[in-house]
Amino acid sequence: MQPSDGLAWQCVMFLWGDKYDVALVNRLIAAIAKHTNRQPRFVLLSDRVRPGLDARAELRMIPQFWLTPLFLASGCQAKLAMFEKGVLAEDFPALYIDLDTVVSGDLSRIVDLLPTPDGLMLLQSAIVPLGAVGRFFWRRTKGRKYARGNSSLVAFHPKHHHQIAAKFLALWTQLQDLSFRPMIADERFMSWAAQSTVAAIPNRLAVKFPTEFMSRVNAVSYLWAFLPWVRARRAGLIAVTLCGVEIKPEALLALPDGARVTDPKGRTLIWSDFVLGKTRRDIIRFYSDQPR
Repeated sequence: MQPSDGLAWQCVMFLWGDKYDVALVNRLIAAIAKHTNRQPRFVLLSDRVRPGLDARAELRMIPQFWLTPLFLASGCQAKLAMFEKGVLAEDFPALYIDLDTVVSGDLSRIVDLLPTPDGLMLLQSAIVPLGAVGRFFWRRTKGRKYARGNSSLVAFHPKHHHQIAAKFLALWTQLQDLSFRPMIADERFMSWAAQSTVAAIPNRLAVKFPTEFMSRVNAVSYLWAFLPWVRARRAGLIAVTLCGVEIKPEALLALPDGARVTDPKGRTLIWSDFVLGKTRRDIIRFYSDQPR
């Protein structure tokens, strides 16, 4: 694809430990590059050198503070390292993306939606909406209540958000634990620290798979799939993150059309073209294609 006149951008990923491998990083890079009109600067933040990494990616080491074992556990506080000054280039905006995300469209469209230079965008997660409503509760409760997002995708301009990492470091220095509630997870802390400018990534572009497609009541999944405006919105999705999906992608691909899988939370995945629409085909294509 030919570049357009839009802003340059950088695509940021993390890889630590051994849960994921370089092959998945390369697959994601290939998919993003294939679909975008404006090639980004790819940046992989890692805990060590990663042989075989796609030549298009710049490897940067995660600063040692963020490699504290506690920060590499389920709370993923290590991801806050991308806000530390000097970690990312400051000359253009960034889109962070989780490695378990299926990309089927131009991710630069999300970066282009940043509402202000100091804006930060997350996937909508909790009930209280990100944006004006969340800020109302945040102001009324003096920061105790706030809208929370999901950090599978994060759009931001690095030079405007160094305070996120700085605030976490200051609180850790003071407390030496994660007793302050927003510190228990990276996405909670991002939401809290950037509440004054945080906004939602539109669900017409990107969603969490479990939230969008799984339900505890099978009839609800079929109903949503039947509604024409829902089908139209889902047809335009450019990114679907599989975070929280218990079954591995290779197992998904082996399922027959119409198969059902229920996770420990009681949510059922109906693996069918009718329920999932183009997303089922996108997942199959993403994990079947060979990176180039």
